[in-house]
Amino acid sequence: MLRKANAPKYLHHYGPKTYTFLEHFTILILKYYCRCSYRRIVYLCNLLGIKCPSKSALQYTAKKLKSEFWNLLLRCTSSHNFVAMDSTGISRTNPSYHYLKRIDGKLPRIPVKLNAVFDVVNKKFCAAKVRVLHSHDCKDISTLLRNIRPCLAVADKAYSTEQFYRLAKRRNMLLMIPRKRRTYRGIVRRQMHKLFDESVYHKRSLIESGFSSIKRKFGSNILAKKSCTIKTEIYGRLICHNIFQILLRFRTEPLNPS
Repeated sequence: MLRKANAPKYLHHYGPKTYTFLEHFTILILKYYCRCSYRRIVYLCNLLGIKCPSKSALQYTAKKLKSEFWNLLLRCTSSHNFVAMDSTGISRTNPSYHYLKRIDGKLPRIPVKLNAVFDVVNKKFCAAKVRVLHSHDCKDISTLLRNIRPCLAVADKAYSTEQFYRLAKRRNMLLMIPRKRRTYRGIVRRQMHKLFDESVYHKRSLIESGFSSIKRKFGSNILAKKSCTIKTEIYGRLICHNIFQILLRFRTEPLNPS
């Protein structure tokens, strides 16, 4: 996977080069899978006899990884012929019930916005955009579809804009979005809505299952505090989901007798 992404052997040009980028990346993926802190994952690896960088070195690596690198890994581990688009929120904190009682049951409204493209066939994430501040779903359409070219896409009414339909027409992509109201504007939107199929649109619920799987396996809140490490943690969870989907497929496939 890292070879397909053209990842370097060492992330830094200067330094002792004691640990390769593969060792840093492996420990980071293990950290996101185990849902523990940097200090605890270093302690766990030392107990198991695994060669592991220090806590500060892992934090430095997590800060340097950009969203373009993570999206490239998502594309390497998935296909994008039939996709679904949706967004969800991830909490920054995990308050106790005692804390919620003290503030009259009001949840702190500081969620992180995750807008993603989901592979409906293989049940993997193709692309994602993480925003620390709240924004509308339509702002990330061009970013999500920049490097992938699906043939069919399903989305909810929040993505129903004339600009999105024009982008889909230029890319020869069919959109399945339900109608907002009886009268709506947009020539391309009217043309493409005539091809709307309700049975195909119901496949959009698979991305909701994907978000539920991410939150059940890796938690509905994040541990990072800074924006760069918040994005790295969420992208790491998506990569963990794709990797274990591949391992599950290899485990369930029957062996060839020859």
